[in-house]
Amino acid sequence: MRIGIRREDKNEYEARVPLIPDHIRQLTQELPVTFIIQPSRIRAFKDDEYRQAGAIVREDLSDCDIILAVKEIPLHFFQHGKKYIFFSHTIKGQHYNMPLLKKMVDLKTTLIDYEKIRDEKDRRLVFFGRFAGIAGMIDSFWALGKRLTAEGNQTVFAGMKQAIDYPDLESIKLHYRELATTLTEKGLPEAVNPLIFGFTGYGNVSRGAQEIFDIFPHIEIRPEKLAEFYEKGDFSKNHLYKVVFKEEHMFRPKTAGAEFDLQKYYQHPEEYESIFEEYLPCLTVLINAIYWDTMYPRLVTKKYLKERYSSGNPLPLKVIGDITCDIGGSIECNVKGTDSGQPVYVYDPLTEQIQYGSSGKGPVLLAVDNLPCELPKESSTIFSSVLKEFIPALLKTDFSLDFQSVNLPPELKRATILYHGNFTPDFRYMRDFIKNL
Repeated sequence: MRIGIRREDKNEYEARVPLIPDHIRQLTQELPVTFIIQPSRIRAFKDDEYRQAGAIVREDLSDCDIILAVKEIPLHFFQHGKKYIFFSHTIKGQHYNMPLLKKMVDLKTTLIDYEKIRDEKDRRLVFFGRFAGIAGMIDSFWALGKRLTAEGNQTVFAGMKQAIDYPDLESIKLHYRELATTLTEKGLPEAVNPLIFGFTGYGNVSRGAQEIFDIFPHIEIRPEKLAEFYEKGDFSKNHLYKVVFKEEHMFRPKTAGAEFDLQKYYQHPEEYESIFEEYLPCLTVLINAIYWDTMYPRLVTKKYLKERYSSGNPLPLKVIGDITCDIGGSIECNVKGTDSGQPVYVYDPLTEQIQYGSSGKGPVLLAVDNLPCELPKESSTIFSSVLKEFIPALLKTDFSLDFQSVNLPPELKRATILYHGNFTPDFRYMRDFIKNL
């Protein structure tokens, strides 16, 4: 079997790969498979590294049985009947990718989406989430430093860089440990104290962000104690503050007196409303790391921000690191995605306009939609270490069988959105997304 690896070209910063050279070397030595990889000038691993690992480097992937990629694939690339494995970003009906989905149906292709590769307990197995959190926290610290400096306050954060501007993750952690020592010894200026960081969620993305944040000396506050703590005003200038919000802290039943029930919230989100805006008057930085879809309540609304800033009593909120980056989603004022070259903008709650950079009226929004590409080698290595374990099963799969009988491992079968151009049972709802195209 021939497996192709497509060159990533969504933007100039996308240097990730689905399989790294070391793992390709291992697979080609153990299995009857040939890897063919398109050349790339920006990939984190060089063409020669793949050649030395035993892969063929060439432009043409037309004779490959299966194509691997990371991000979306352009329409002209698809071929009739081929099998594709990548992040399609289609399961929510994302309008910008519906032509892609329609093209794959028309060409009777098979689509396996990394996002849906899950175990029997519905836990994701192949993901970049931890590195999205890590890079998102690094860039949010950088944005905070820029904002505080623009306001005339010099802090330890002024010396920070974006994740993409460091050579690797270890050098970032080394720099942060040095800055943490400085914070402990010198403290924060009175004008910026306290710095309270709120984290929504507790999954891979949030844990990745907290992994970086926790390098600094900090005190954790329970959400239910946040307002009391803030009003008391007994702040340490040598610590940051951290609050982690779970669902029960962010939402409540619309029915008066009813208790929060997690399963009911996910099954009937329309019966719940957001109470998250009650916390915003206490937060300096918000790191948003929760899954969101249109049926769920929002965390931060344009309406609330406009009312707050119109009152002449603006929020202390300096930065929103919207790592999940749903445009107009849980953070409604995230109105435009950005890239690593121009990662942040200021949202003006009164005019609802944005201005790139960190200066202006309103919070700074970090809205980079592919943050793991800022740590391409580390994130690709971890991703590849999981994905390579599925290659032997792919080689044994008889794709001539019908979907019910096909011998895909259950993790990949659950992730199969299209099979020979037909939506599989779990994804038949997606037919409505493209019926008018």
